[in-house]
Amino acid sequence: MAGAGSAAVSGAGTPVAGPTGRDLFAEGLLEFLRPAVQQLDSHVHAVRESQVELREQIDNLATDLSCTLLPSPELCRINEDQKVALDLDPYVKKLLNARRRVVLVNNILQNAQERLRRLNHSVAKETARRRAMLDSGIYPPGSPGK
Repeated sequence: MAGAGSAAVSGAGTPVAGPTGRDLFAEGLLEFLRPAVQQLDSHVHAVRESQVELREQIDNLATDLSCTLLPSPELCRINEDQKVALDLDPYVKKLLNARRRVVLVNNILQNAQERLRRLNHSVAKETARRRAMLDSGIYPPGSPGK
C-alpha cells in the first residue's frame, strides 16, 4: 500500500506520474486558504477606502482656523445662519478624535494586510519548494519518502 508521501504505483509495480499525497495536501491547503485571504484583502481595501473618504470629510470640516478653535467656514456659516449661540468646539474636538482613531485603525489594518501578504507569499514559496523537491525525487531527512 502506498504511503501519503510516496508516488502512486500501477498494477505492474511501475511508478505512475501524478500528484502525490503531499502535493494534494499542499495544493488543498493553499486552495483552502486562498479564498479567506482574498476575502480579507477585499474587506481591508473597502475599509481603507471608506476611511479615506471619512478622513476627507473630516478634513473638509476642520481645515480652517478662522473661527474660535478649529471650525471650518461651513460650520461658521451654519452657526451664523441659525442665529443660535452654539459652541462648536466640543464637536470639532470629537471630529479630530474620530480622525485620530480612523488613522490608527487604518495603520493597524495596513500592518495586518502586510503580514497576510507576507504569509501568503511564504506559503506559496514553501509549496513551490516542496513541489520542486518532490518532482526531483529529493526527500528531506525524516520524510516518509523513499
